[in-house]
Amino acid sequence: MPSVSNIAAQTLQRRILDGDYAPGAALPGQRELAESLGISRASLREAISMLEALGLLRSFAGKGVFVTAGAPADVANLPSGPNAMPPDAIFQMRFVIEPANAALAARRRDAEGIAALRECQSEMQRALGASDLVTAADCDLRFHLALAELSGNPALAAITQHFQAQLAYSLRLPFADSSQIWQPADEHAAILAAVAAGNAAGARKAMQQHLLSAAGRVGIRFVQP
Repeated sequence: MPSVSNIAAQTLQRRILDGDYAPGAALPGQRELAESLGISRASLREAISMLEALGLLRSFAGKGVFVTAGAPADVANLPSGPNAMPPDAIFQMRFVIEPANAALAARRRDAEGIAALRECQSEMQRALGASDLVTAADCDLRFHLALAELSGNPALAAITQHFQAQLAYSLRLPFADSSQIWQPADEHAAILAAVAAGNAAGARKAMQQHLLSAAGRVGIRFVQP
């Protein structure tokens, strides 16, 4: 079930897409906006944080929150992530863990797990077709979490789950470049194909390429471990 903040982010995204909040316009104040959405200000701040990472909003201290609507990511001005963990550090950590998840998943070739990955992929594609970045990013997260579970390694799955908030944040960032929003889905397709074929080396390589490409779309360069 979607969280309160996720539902609020969906509502705000719809208002942006419908033109209720035009590019460059400021959102109403947090108290007014929280009351209109029927949520707490804490949930509203979380929703705004999601949309900032997706490139739809940008906060300016003392001025308010403004609609940016698909502006390309600027590595020098990325919104803060969970616990202020640097985005390059998150991608570097993922580069250590997620290729192993993919390779182990390919070795297992669990039919139920592969079906779950395919469902995530289909939902992500439908969301992108509807310009629903909030749902697309959620499907993106579910794909990566499902892959960790499919690895069959409870330690790797636990680590991936532990850093779920940081993972979710890093997955949203590349969507800020509206010209490349389909790239994650295309890269997932390559990972899924390798896993389904039982090609461990191919799955590892496809995941590594996915991470390097995703970081590159945000302008992030990290040292490969």
